[in-house]
Amino acid sequence: MNFSPMLTPKEMIHKGIFGGTYFSELVDHREFPEEWFKGLEEKFYCSKKYRSEVNLFKIKSGQSQKEWEDKGWIHRDDPRGWFEWYCKYHMGRRHEDDARQIKRWAAFCGPKGRWRNRIYSQINLAGCSIETSQNISRRIQQSLLHWSYIVNDADYRSWLIAKDGS
Repeated sequence: MNFSPMLTPKEMIHKGIFGGTYFSELVDHREFPEEWFKGLEEKFYCSKKYRSEVNLFKIKSGQSQKEWEDKGWIHRDDPRGWFEWYCKYHMGRRHEDDARQIKRWAAFCGPKGRWRNRIYSQINLAGCSIETSQNISRRIQQSLLHWSYIVNDADYRSWLIAKDGS
C-alpha cells in the first residue's frame, strides 16, 4: 500500500494541530527531536487546555482520548494514537501496527479516503477554487491536517477527473 503523508510531524506541529494538547499527557515531547518544537511556544504542542486558536483552521477538531480508546484505535505502544505512531514511523521505527495504521490513514485521506473525497466534493459544490477553499468545512480540513494531508490543486484536479469518469 502506498503511504505518502504530505507533511512531516514537525511541519504538522508548526502548522497547528490537536489544539496544542497532543504532548500534554501520555507522551513526552522530549522523546522526539528538539528541532520539531524549535521556535514554538509550548501552547502549540503541550497545552493542558485545548486551544482552537493554535490550530491552522482555528477550530476544534477531533475526538477525545477516551473516544479513541473506546473505538479501539489505540495500540498499547502508542497511547496517543495515529500521530504518535506516525512520529515514530517518520523517525524510522517499524512496528507490528504499521499495516493497520497505514490502512487507517488511507481510509481517511488516501486517494480513495472518505474525508479527502468529502472535502473535494464540498469544494466542488461550493464552486470555489482550492485557493479560496480555506473556509469550506474547516473542521474536515483541520482533521485532514491531523492525518498529514492538506487540500491541494493537483489532488483536486485528479478528484474531478475521477468523478467525471465514474
